[in-house]
Amino acid sequence: MLTINSYEEFASHLGEELGHSEWLAVDQERINLFADATLDHQWIHVDTERAKEESPYKSTIAHGYLTLSLLPYMWGQILKVNNIKMLVNYGMDKMRFGQPVITGNRVRLVTKLHNIQNLRGICKTEIDFKIEIEGQRKPALEGIASFLYYFI
Repeated sequence: MLTINSYEEFASHLGEELGHSEWLAVDQERINLFADATLDHQWIHVDTERAKEESPYKSTIAHGYLTLSLLPYMWGQILKVNNIKMLVNYGMDKMRFGQPVITGNRVRLVTKLHNIQNLRGICKTEIDFKIEIEGQRKPALEGIASFLYYFI
């Protein structure tokens, strides 16, 4: 895990890969819980028997937004930022889903510091990210995530 203590230290990593998270299994229980939380119970996600018969994947698949929602958890495995009073998710750019995460697949986050700015004491970072699927060349999801770090 990379530890950052100041804006200057963060900025010294511009253009560099910051790291990757551990692999995380996306099982049916996680998918069902997400379906309950979002009220999205489309059969391709939750009906395992129907998916075996009718899905081109012969299995259920994770919601795309479930895959996206794993980003903060996996980001926390890559980077620890000290000396901040607050972190805010600021936005997403150029986000696209490359391929579905089939139930049982494992995913991980890979990141690179794309841009960093000091906005009157607020550190705005833009992080290139890919959520990879173990054993696949094409990522499940990629884009640029923006975060605001309020250093003390």
